[in-house]
Order: sequence, then structure tokens, then C-alpha cells
Amino acid sequence: MVISALALALFNINSDKKSGEHAQELLVKIKEEIPEERIPVGEVTTTEYKPSIFDEYISRDDPTYYEQPQEEVIDINGDFYSGIVEIPVLSLELPVYRDLDYENLKYSPCRYKGSVQDGNIIIAAHNYSSHFGNIDNMISGDRIYFTDAQGIVYEYEVITTEVVDGTDIEAMESGSEEWDMTIFTCTLSGMSRIAVRAAAV
Repeated sequence: MVISALALALFNINSDKKSGEHAQELLVKIKEEIPEERIPVGEVTTTEYKPSIFDEYISRDDPTYYEQPQEEVIDINGDFYSGIVEIPVLSLELPVYRDLDYENLKYSPCRYKGSVQDGNIIIAAHNYSSHFGNIDNMISGDRIYFTDAQGIVYEYEVITTEVVDGTDIEAMESGSEEWDMTIFTCTLSGMSRIAVRAAAV
């Protein structure tokens, strides 16, 4: 059993390292696609609609069109990214996949639900130290930044941290009128989720 536990620990350490390296490689590519001049969201002066990459694939006549994400995305070799999340207090800067699935989570945080534009974005990541493994150390007042595909920067301030049952989807999404962003990861046991709630500044 000791050997099995040691093997598992080494596997997790190796996965953490590989995921962190892969995320940083992705980050370089994504930054090349985002305008160099970043714009704080408070300085954006237009709400004019800009075509989305999804317009090429989904007709406006399709009844599911308005169910699709309409925000700009970054396309890297056929994978779509919503932007970059930055957590200065943890020295983290990571790309965020637009779509959540287990394979994507191996490499980088994923958008679980919502959007920065709608003020209800939820971002999930593994509890690797190179991802969200240390978000339980964050405290009220810590800052989180999200840069979208257009180079618009959204700033958030942490307001609370919660522990949510791993199967309680409603609890994860509740209280969205009080917060504008949630980042979360699983606990070491995998039975619960640590959810950090933040409000737009």
C-alpha cells in the first residue's frame, strides 16, 4: 500500500508539472492573439455587436443560435479559449478554455458556466499547484483579473470562500446576484469543491 500511495503521489506531481508547463505554452500562443493594448472594462465605450467565430458554423435561423456563447473567442489549433485569468497573490496567469471537459481540465482552467460580459462567470480547474490548488489561501480583498479575447480586462475582488458539496450544482451557481465571478477546484478528497467568489471592481 505504501508503494501504491507513493506511485500515486509521484503521478500527481508529474501531472501537475506537465499541466503547468502546457498551460504556459498555451498562454504564449493566446497572448499573441489578444490585442497588445489592454483596455480596462470601465473604459470600453461601445457595446456594438462584433461577429463571433460561431457565426461561421451556426445560422441565426437555427433555434439553438441564441443558446450559443456569443462572446469573442481565441482559436488555437481548433481549441477555443475565452481569455486569460490572472491571480497575482498566487502568481498565476492561465488560459481559460471556453468549454469544460475532463480532457481540457488536464491542461488549463475551463469556463464552467456564464461569461464575464454577463457578470456570472464560473471557472473550474484541477487542484494542481500550477492551477487552482492554492485558491483556499485567498482572502477577501485579493484581486482576480480576466482578459477576454478582445483585450478587455475585467477586475474582481474576492468577497468570500465557500466549501460546496461536489454534487451540489445549485449551490455552486447560487448567489450570483452577490458575485460576478467564481473560481473553483476540488478538495484533496474530491468530495467537495472550494469556491472563491469575487465581485467586479
